[in-house]
Amino acid sequence: MTVTIGVRYFAGAAAGVGRTEERRRYAAPISIDSVLGDVERSSESGDDRLGTVLGRCSFIVNGLTTRDRSVLLADGDQLDVLPPFAGG
Repeated sequence: MTVTIGVRYFAGAAAGVGRTEERRRYAAPISIDSVLGDVERSSESGDDRLGTVLGRCSFIVNGLTTRDRSVLLADGDQLDVLPPFAGG
């Protein structure tokens, strides 16, 4: 069984990945942590800082906030990757 996940990147995560959104296809089950590892390995930016940025992120999965990278994603889920934001 495969799942297709929508991933949106914000701020430093978008800069590190080189895009603001994409769709990714995986064999199920897939966790947030596994998706992020794949994103880091396949990044076109070549920026070593991407792993640091992703390590500080929080996430929104289908409108629910989490920092738990072990959350399993289902087909059609939307994963938002949110690095810490500065300012107010």
